[in-house]
Amino acid sequence: ENRWLARQERFRLNAEMVRDNALALGGLLVDKVGGSSVKPYQPPGYWAYLNFPVREWQNGAGDELYRRSLYTHWQRQYLHPAMLAFDAPSREECTAERARSNTPLQSLVLMNDTEFVEAARAFAELILRTGKTSARERIEWAFMRALARPPAEAEIEVLEQLAENQVAEYRDDVESAEALVSVGARPAPEDLDHAELAAWTNVARTIFNLHETITRD
Repeated sequence: ENRWLARQERFRLNAEMVRDNALALGGLLVDKVGGSSVKPYQPPGYWAYLNFPVREWQNGAGDELYRRSLYTHWQRQYLHPAMLAFDAPSREECTAERARSNTPLQSLVLMNDTEFVEAARAFAELILRTGKTSARERIEWAFMRALARPPAEAEIEVLEQLAENQVAEYRDDVESAEALVSVGARPAPEDLDHAELAAWTNVARTIFNLHETITRD
């Protein structure tokens, strides 16, 4: 009945914004404007069939890894694979409107891609440094930062159980905890318990995979 003053469609963020959002949630995003192209993490061997000459992607260093996705080096049909998974065009021809798909590969990128795992660990560090002592308080803080809303009771219960189980597992498997908190170029903090950090990294990865986290409402 046209009673609303304003309304808009709900749609998934564009590929570049999915990555930028994850970096911003972890406090890693570098908001510098301008400059040369940069090379964030990319799987080795992705350019294996790119000839004349044969070449290999070299990951950047320092702030280059966390610049806005707008500045990512673009190799025509060999565009950055994480952006390809989220429907970024190859730029070989004009794209008036991007397609928006929903595939399992996108979830795998959010869960396992180096840049998203590192961003999740940075997000977990922020969660642990809030001064909140209970899992419930930490989850509520994380939801407000990531989704701008408080979590539902069912969501709190699931994530509390996840955090509890993960802490127990990583205390029994220190090597796995160290491997997880060592993903990416950013050093793991020495003043935080790495088993707890690894557990909350997985909580953060779960939040990154929520529909709301990558969707504009």
